[in-house]
Amino acid sequence: MEKIKAVVIVAIVVSAIATIGVAVVLMPAQCSSAELSGKLTIAGSTTVLPINQECARLLMKKNPALRISVSGGGSGHGVKSVGAGEIDIGAASRDVKPTEMERYPDLKPVAIGKDSVAIVVHPSNGVSELTLEQASKIFAGEVTNWKELGGADEAIRVITREEGSGTREVFEKFVMKPSEREITGKASVKPSNGEVRATVSEDKNSIGYLSLGYVDPSVKAVKIDGVEATVENVLVNKYPIVRTLYLITKGEPSNLEKAFIDFVLSEEGQKVVEDMGYIKLAATTPEVTPEITPTATPTPTPTPEVPGFRMLLAITGLLAVAYAALRRRK
Repeated sequence: MEKIKAVVIVAIVVSAIATIGVAVVLMPAQCSSAELSGKLTIAGSTTVLPINQECARLLMKKNPALRISVSGGGSGHGVKSVGAGEIDIGAASRDVKPTEMERYPDLKPVAIGKDSVAIVVHPSNGVSELTLEQASKIFAGEVTNWKELGGADEAIRVITREEGSGTREVFEKFVMKPSEREITGKASVKPSNGEVRATVSEDKNSIGYLSLGYVDPSVKAVKIDGVEATVENVLVNKYPIVRTLYLITKGEPSNLEKAFIDFVLSEEGQKVVEDMGYIKLAATTPEVTPEITPTATPTPTPTPEVPGFRMLLAITGLLAVAYAALRRRK
């Protein structure tokens, strides 16, 4: 009879352990975050466009029930559309203007990266370097032939962005305004970074400007005052043109809007920013020396209790008792 009792105890213990094991295995699934679903509309800066497109693709891949529509239109369009409630998230490659904040006082801009603006020419162009003064004269229409700059005897064709473009506003701020010049009305206007790049890559006498993230071998970024337009030179404040990239919501972001912005700010999202040729936020954060505080006796941190730990201890005890009982019967 005693032997039978011992066997029963062992059977109960094994069954309990199996039950706890199943519970522990199932626990991570029960605690996992819910899949995102619904629709998001994002529009604005063509500079931020490739970042938003790739992050949207990655997030939708992780959440098949989620639909994200991403388009361009320029920074001004992004600010206006989100402020008017026409889209969920606006994208801007410049700071929000005071006049825009007055009109839409509940705008909430969130920085998601940094960028610069490069002045570009055709790869075959013999001119590889300009001063800021020369650049401003070219875009103002005061210098009209490449031979004035050491290049071929050919007329310069100026390519610019449309009014409201964040890239244009940053270019005007750093290149045109210091010399109190304005972009010539004879310049050919293009609606996106991509079209500026395409035009300059096909016209050997043209000059334009575009986001550093759009520079590729199809165009040549000229040096400005002897400094190349590179991420490294922007980070050490050598290259003179730099800007912040933003995602903007109307008021505090909804759960879905926050999920997208948080993804762009995550390690995976910031890698997208970097892979697209822009500057991730971590790369621009200065080191901060921690404050030294008086040494204090640390408060013991309680060890988190593993689910079922006490029950496992009890079961271990029961196993020991059962084992001892079997030993006595032998």
